[in-house]
Amino acid sequence: MSPKVDRRTFLRAGLTGAAGLGVGIFAGKRGLAAPPTGAPMPKRPLGRTGHQVAIFSLGGQATLEQEGSRARETAIAIIHRALDLGVNYCDTAPLYGPSQDYYGEVMKSRRKETFLASKTDDRTRDGSLRLLEQSLKRLQTDHLDLWQMHHIGSRSDLDAGFAKGGAIEALMKAKEEKMVRFAGITGHYDPASLLEGIRRYDFDCILMALNAADRHHLPFQDDLLQEAVRRKMGIIGMKVPARGRLLSTAGLKMKECVGYVWSLPVSTVIIGCDSVPQLEENVALARGFKPLPPDVLSSLESRTRESARTCAWYKRGGAQPWG
Repeated sequence: MSPKVDRRTFLRAGLTGAAGLGVGIFAGKRGLAAPPTGAPMPKRPLGRTGHQVAIFSLGGQATLEQEGSRARETAIAIIHRALDLGVNYCDTAPLYGPSQDYYGEVMKSRRKETFLASKTDDRTRDGSLRLLEQSLKRLQTDHLDLWQMHHIGSRSDLDAGFAKGGAIEALMKAKEEKMVRFAGITGHYDPASLLEGIRRYDFDCILMALNAADRHHLPFQDDLLQEAVRRKMGIIGMKVPARGRLLSTAGLKMKECVGYVWSLPVSTVIIGCDSVPQLEENVALARGFKPLPPDVLSSLESRTRESARTCAWYKRGGAQPWG
């Protein structure tokens, strides 16, 4: 691994990569207003994939993982509207309830408009390949752009996926047979497990937890993020508002939550949406984003210090979830 760089140098690299990415100030509900007409979302390279990804991407949770006719109608409307607004990376997983089915309803007519990512939570080769076959059918497509080892937690979890007959063999086979274009790894429990994972295999992309409270407990943005940047991986951030806890507990605004992560050297962030208006608000933030200077980033970190464990319930040693 390359030598560590100091925080100021690392942030400067991230800010340089984010510089010039859109203008505008939004105020009102959640600190936002309607998206400026005709203003595109800024894009960044998704690592070595060749895809220029919008900095806001659609997650497969929130309404998209809910059952029922009303949820289905809203979810499909969210997906269509996201594509209309320039979202060009869509995330899902077999674990996310009917999310793949909702995406499939849209993908059957709009597949070419987005980079489609799914996952396998099975740690075996054969089980993962079965999940892939089911995912392709549910998503109504003949290939995925990105297929990922999902939710790598402890080292034993990683070892299971890399064992003989493990999930990593499924990823390699799927790439060779062009069922998937790129391979990735995801996790939010322990950055050390992900760091070891990208040392064992040359993944194209990584999905990791990143937010303004990250630095206070098992930070993903230190060794792991730096190594992913060094390897020129596509870097996708998740848990950006910590499922709302940074808003309700730390008192941050959504604009501050996304602004913090976009100011790091990431390609994009995935966020699940409850409604079309909420989706539009997130797109507005992306269109109006300006990189935050180091002093503002430090201030946001300070504001999350007291609630950091609550906001890190998904990490090893985090507080128990509530609500």
